Amino acid sequence: MTAFVLVSGGHTGGWIWREVAAGLREAHAVAHPATLTGLGERRHLAGPGTDMDTHVEDLVQLIDHADEPEVVLVGHCYGIYPVLGAAGERPERVARIVYVDAPLPRDGLSMLDQVREQMPQGPVRDRMLSQPARAKDGWRVPAPTLEEWREWGNLAGVSEDALARLARLAAPQPAGTLTQPVRFPDVVHELPMTGVFCTVGGTMDIAGVEALVATGNPLFGQLAEPRWGFFELPTGHWPMLSAPDDLVKVLLRAAAGEGRRVSPRSRT
Repeated sequence: MTAFVLVSGGHTGGWIWREVAAGLREAHAVAHPATLTGLGERRHLAGPGTDMDTHVEDLVQLIDHADEPEVVLVGHCYGIYPVLGAAGERPERVARIVYVDAPLPRDGLSMLDQVREQMPQGPVRDRMLSQPARAKDGWRVPAPTLEEWREWGNLAGVSEDALARLARLAAPQPAGTLTQPVRFPDVVHELPMTGVFCTVGGTMDIAGVEALVATGNPLFGQLAEPRWGFFELPTGHWPMLSAPDDLVKVLLRAAAGEGRRVSPRSRT
């Protein structure tokens, strides 16, 4: 029986996977929605020392306490950073890693390091890099307001009810989780991987992967390895809210090793 550990993006928790977890269970899979320290119903457990190591340890403990011998780790947006950190700690327990509209983190970089290095100049980049400066008490980045979610959240397909729930349940993000680098060993690069791109309002799709591979940059060369597969979802950045049934189907197919492959012959 396939088991999924579901790790959401910033300011959210396990609650955001409600419909996806139900759909996976209906398909006779196991779903473990993760709520990281300081988020969701665990927001009261955060403190100034809550950082990336904390969130990695949250997932290591979840994996260690899971009954299943292997799990599929699913990381949405920010969630892919602690997912990779935990995979590095327990690679023998990881059947596959699924990136849901998530970046491609590099060992030794924090999320904000990667934004600084890779995101083009513009208001989105400026807003993300300003988060630590906006932190209350020096360590709690306020959750977006309803208006901020509408402006910055790429909410294509999200209903008004789901948006209201997102705004109501979003928690402050501990700043240390954004500024501390994630660390993971080379063994993580040997694990099966799947990329899921949300193409409405997004910045990457399968054609974009092909273009990156074609540059010959070693950083992107791994994306043409047979262990990688790719899917596209025609929705915004929050598919667990906007298209949960479609996301369930993609996750099940990913776990089965399906997905479009990119040929290294696309290099020029």
